[in-house]
Amino acid sequence: MAMLLEDIVRSVELWLNLIKKPQPYVDPSLDPVLLVPGIAGSILKAVDKDNGGKEERVWVRILSADYTCRTKLWSRFDPQTGRSVTLDPKTNIVVPDDRYGLHAIDVLDPDMIIGRDCVYYFHDMIVEMIKWGFQEGKTLFGFGYDFRQSNRLPETLECLAKKLESVYKASGGKKINIISHSMGGLLVKCFMSLHSDIFEKYVKNWIAIAAPFRGAPGFVTSTFLNGMSFVEGWEQNFFISKWSMHQLLIECPSIYELMACPHFHWQHVPVLEIWREKKDNDGNSQIILESYPPEESIQVFKDALSSNTVVYDGEDLPLPFNFDILKWADETQSVLSRAKVPPGVKFYNIYGIDLETPHSVCYGSSEVPVTDLPELQFCEPKYITVNGDGTVPAESAKADGLNAEARVGVPGEHRGILSDHHLFRILKHWLKADSDPFYNPINDYVILPTAFEMERHEENGFQFTSLKEEWEIISEEEDDHDNMVNRKPLVSSICVSQTGDDRSSPAEACATVTVHPHGEGKQHVELNALSVSVDA
Repeated sequence: MAMLLEDIVRSVELWLNLIKKPQPYVDPSLDPVLLVPGIAGSILKAVDKDNGGKEERVWVRILSADYTCRTKLWSRFDPQTGRSVTLDPKTNIVVPDDRYGLHAIDVLDPDMIIGRDCVYYFHDMIVEMIKWGFQEGKTLFGFGYDFRQSNRLPETLECLAKKLESVYKASGGKKINIISHSMGGLLVKCFMSLHSDIFEKYVKNWIAIAAPFRGAPGFVTSTFLNGMSFVEGWEQNFFISKWSMHQLLIECPSIYELMACPHFHWQHVPVLEIWREKKDNDGNSQIILESYPPEESIQVFKDALSSNTVVYDGEDLPLPFNFDILKWADETQSVLSRAKVPPGVKFYNIYGIDLETPHSVCYGSSEVPVTDLPELQFCEPKYITVNGDGTVPAESAKADGLNAEARVGVPGEHRGILSDHHLFRILKHWLKADSDPFYNPINDYVILPTAFEMERHEENGFQFTSLKEEWEIISEEEDDHDNMVNRKPLVSSICVSQTGDDRSSPAEACATVTVHPHGEGKQHVELNALSVSVDA
């Protein structure tokens, strides 16, 4: 009797993108997902070759973190193999593969209790995806790796190839969705460039999140000269010191591969600026501001780190800027530039926005200039910032150089974006973990039903059914409050009729849909409908 009314409601619900089916705890129809982290995003363990293969977690840990970094993780680059080899000859660095690779990229220090969220990596995303119906070992996997190494190191790429094959088999021959974060995007892109046949065989979609496709210029410049901190706040006092991280990263090819791409057409070329005190021919001091683009900055790195040394096992080891690694990294850039998305694979790019992000770096000031370049290691950098995620400029992350299905900017911090519910909503749609064919991640919004009323009565041989339903739309875009308040409601009408036959009676239904604009990106939607049919 009220079929026409139901048709109207169904049409409006489709329009509002409201059709949802309950998500089972385990959804066997989902395609498998492989999570690939970025730099510093994998647990690393040191295996003692002389002590029966005893394992010790060396990254990440809070207790004795600095000492363990210096004794177990410090390394030297071998130009013959392209590997960074740990200084301790008795130690071999491995990545645990527990929980199908997820353990290594979930909580980076599982023993930490207070302030544990500072060592979350993919933790929140894993929890969320399990709610969608993904299952560890069936449709959800992780790939951790030694992030000190080059993104095109043959050993790492061979491990990734084996991982793709094992995930493919474990999921029953389903092609894989790769979700990479940060430098993991460069690793995946290198693999796609060098092993496109394997990539095409096993991969269905690749979603890159916050990938520094053209480098992270401000971040890397200050890392070369001053080191970096993996955690912020009070936890930093118990973690690896910036100096120890500095000495570690100088010998890591992965850091050199994050340098600003010199051949990219930047909107504003990232520079290294230094306030210098110099003497003229007459011996008078002058304060000048020197500016170095990416290629010219290399000479500054060389001079600033010319006397950099560490003491290891009682021996002074020189750790200057490494030109062998730079040469290796230049070839990596060539590999990345040749990458193409294979036929049948879809690529999506999500990048962080709305945070001040280091782009160019300045040392010294007109009042306190730099006299000698080795002083830079002890100077506090000042940043010239651009839009991005706090680490990678949006300009770099967007410039993937690939044929992308979509590129979407999400407000969020570089690592914090992995816990962002806006990101989760986009991933859920692209992974087809929802039943929402009309959701558009680029024009993101959420719809909440708020009221539903239905009444029926008969009068003079006619049956009347009235319905009222309301929804609230919450959009990511926040319009100006005054403009929204002053804007008139939008009213639309829908009418549907049905002619009678032997099996049904004549009927007609009419409805009005009213959209009331509110402030703060909200809209209120009302549906009022009435159907009339001849009482059979």
